[in-house]
Amino acid sequence: MSSISNITNSSIATSTASSTSKTANSSSSSSSSSSSSNGLGGLGEQDFLKMLVAQLQNQDPLNPSDPTDFTAQLAQFSSLEQLTNINSNMATVLANSNSSAALNMIGNSISYAGSKFAYSGSPVSMGYTLNAPATAVQLIVKDSSGNTVQTLAGTALTTGDHVLTWDGKNQNGSTVSSGTYTLSVQATGANSSSVTASPIVTSVVTGADLNSGGTGATVLSTAGGDVNLSKVLGVYSSSK
Repeated sequence: MSSISNITNSSIATSTASSTSKTANSSSSSSSSSSSSNGLGGLGEQDFLKMLVAQLQNQDPLNPSDPTDFTAQLAQFSSLEQLTNINSNMATVLANSNSSAALNMIGNSISYAGSKFAYSGSPVSMGYTLNAPATAVQLIVKDSSGNTVQTLAGTALTTGDHVLTWDGKNQNGSTVSSGTYTLSVQATGANSSSVTASPIVTSVVTGADLNSGGTGATVLSTAGGDVNLSKVLGVYSSSK
């Protein structure tokens, strides 16, 4: 009787180990595929659930898994599911918030890193970003034909974003015609070293694409061109 029992236990253990190995290999392959498809390096919610099911299917019926460990694993799965739901809800809230913000910008002016802007007879706010302190900054305004109409001196020379206003007049003091203009910036640092400077322009928002190209990105249409919502530096009422 003792030898029969030993043989039975041995057979069950061998069968269970074999089944566990096959299932583990299958689960590993499935998990790898899942991780590759979603671009994540760790286990996801579905991967965790598959492992729990595989554990139940392949445990030795004569020596089941410790219920304490299994309960802890269920609690971990529950926590993972809650975190996944929270992330999903936060993403939805953020998307709705971005959509609302973009729609509220229509008709107002925005500032953003760019070089093209529209002049329609009113003073235009523009500026520049310095990546290091400068000793001199020049802002060059050109018309659509590439002709320089005005050169402005930037008085703020510290690192960061700076804004000034162009009254729309050329170098002769005459008001330029309405149209599209471009802005470029040149900056120098101590001992005539070069300083990286980027132009900042403003334009009136005329529309908003809440799912540009099906990518989920929010893009604003302006007189100076399309601007991604994430690139907006400031919003100003069109009445000012």
